[in-house]
Amino acid sequence: MSRAAEAAGRVSEARQWERLMTMARIGAIAGDGVDRACLTELDRQARRVLIEWARAIGLSVSIDEAANLWLRREGTEPGAASVLTGSHMDTQPNGGRFDGIYGVIAGLEALEALEAAGARTRRPIEVVAWTNEEGGRFAPGCMGSMAWSGYRPLASFAEVRDPEGVRFADALAAHLAAEADLPRRALGGAPHAYVEAHIEQGPLLEAEGLDIGVVSGIQGSRWFAVTLSGETAHAGTTPLKLRRDAVQDMVRAIATLNALMEDPEDVLRFTVGRIVVEPNTSNSVADRATFTIDLRHPDAAVLRGKGDAIEATVRGAVRDAGVEVREVFSAMPVAFAPEVREAVQRAAAALGLRSRVMPSGAFHDAQFAAAVCPSGMIFVPCRKGISHNPAEYAEPGWLATGTRVLVHTLAELAGAEAPSSAARSNA
Repeated sequence: MSRAAEAAGRVSEARQWERLMTMARIGAIAGDGVDRACLTELDRQARRVLIEWARAIGLSVSIDEAANLWLRREGTEPGAASVLTGSHMDTQPNGGRFDGIYGVIAGLEALEALEAAGARTRRPIEVVAWTNEEGGRFAPGCMGSMAWSGYRPLASFAEVRDPEGVRFADALAAHLAAEADLPRRALGGAPHAYVEAHIEQGPLLEAEGLDIGVVSGIQGSRWFAVTLSGETAHAGTTPLKLRRDAVQDMVRAIATLNALMEDPEDVLRFTVGRIVVEPNTSNSVADRATFTIDLRHPDAAVLRGKGDAIEATVRGAVRDAGVEVREVFSAMPVAFAPEVREAVQRAAAALGLRSRVMPSGAFHDAQFAAAVCPSGMIFVPCRKGISHNPAEYAEPGWLATGTRVLVHTLAELAGAEAPSSAARSNA
């Protein structure tokens, strides 16, 4: 048996599941859901539990100025670049029990399995819990990994406000003060590789009876906020021809955008996900309508072309309202490094698992890590592909299988050394 396979065999399905269920209770909502926003007291509670587990198996703990949380298992080669794994701990407001947190707990379980097998690695391995991947409280998401990777400076998020009007900079400062007892590390770095385990958030693996998705890359995303400014008026007395109705112009704009985004191959993803109408009363003409656009595609040229046409399309559709179109987030498609993707494939094959290569439709922190070091992802099935929903579910066995692949991959990338004689005798 190889060193990597022996360590993979030490993964405990029961221990990992219990840890996931412990995390699910922190911010639990009806229907087995979780609402655990970033930089909140619930977030801090979950992080303290994770820190306690990490220290119990001998990991060192630190945070950086973006509040990314780092758990480190040392390697045997001084100064060697780390191999990273992890994901995020925050959820959507109506989220599930596995999105994000599985990758963090899987990373912890992987290090515990290596420890149980007595397998040392040449390179250190670190588990990272990235700050604000979801963007549910502060938009856009992936602020922690964007700041760490240099994609955007941390200061550029300072004035972003949550729905209650709290500035990101103030929430971050309060959080860092609450974790002032933790050692601080510099933001950024030059790791050897990054591997992120995650539920698929799609139906393919379950439908095809497969164990593992070997992620080839992540499609690009462009997000926009559109504001239409009209004039409020009485619904019962103002003739239609004299109105400047922001809602009616919004309907025209969205209908025209739907035509722009039509894709016979159904590859493009176009979503109007949030609409705010003012004054939002039943007997008044709306003087303001704001809506968001989420545009995604795996081809950078299509993403640029369609995204660049949005403002002109909206202006051409609107009759009466003033128009403001702002692009609030942009990330081009990413192809993951062959060396990481192939390591995941070898791991799945060595463990006798059924896998397929597939892209990710959702964006993840790995999208930004990929600009810094060779990166990749491991997908596991989730029931019916449901995610960002309390009904989100993954079987304990599916999750344990993904973690075994993660252990094998990390062991290879970090240069696993022979287990100790004590570990062999206890195997």
